[in-house]
Amino acid sequence: MASISEEVRAKAEIYHGDAICQEKTKEFLKEVAMPNGLLPLKDIEEVGYDRESGTVWLKQKKSINHKFEKIGKLVSYATEVTAVAETGKIRKLTGVKAKELLVWVTLNEIVAEETKKITFKTPAGLSRSFPYSAFEVPEEKEVATAKEKSSESEGNKAVEVKEV
Repeated sequence: MASISEEVRAKAEIYHGDAICQEKTKEFLKEVAMPNGLLPLKDIEEVGYDRESGTVWLKQKKSINHKFEKIGKLVSYATEVTAVAETGKIRKLTGVKAKELLVWVTLNEIVAEETKKITFKTPAGLSRSFPYSAFEVPEEKEVATAKEKSSESEGNKAVEVKEV
């Protein structure tokens, strides 16, 4: 796993604590035009981002496996995930593996394409593309708004039933 040099750390924005790190991770993904659910890490201890070089790192308490339900893929995130990012592309990725059949495959690059697809590449040159939407999660504000609309429409239905 790539270690972050003191030189990069000195120039980077560094955050500690799960709540702020979750927020900064989503901001980072948005900034580089990646889906907001691409890094579903838990108990994040540190996030660092050096905008000048594009170097980013995330440290979590323990490694996790996450299943992306929309595509049925299991992905493993190590305790430290590092990468170099630019708009629409994450390269030199470390700490992320995807399960393909019975084998865990290391991922080293992610590219978001204009066709709303996202492509994952391995060091061996293999790649798979999936819909961009498979890695998006509704923002909390969107979820709250959807719930409000749902309860409003249920309320309207109840009124309509009484009037009929």
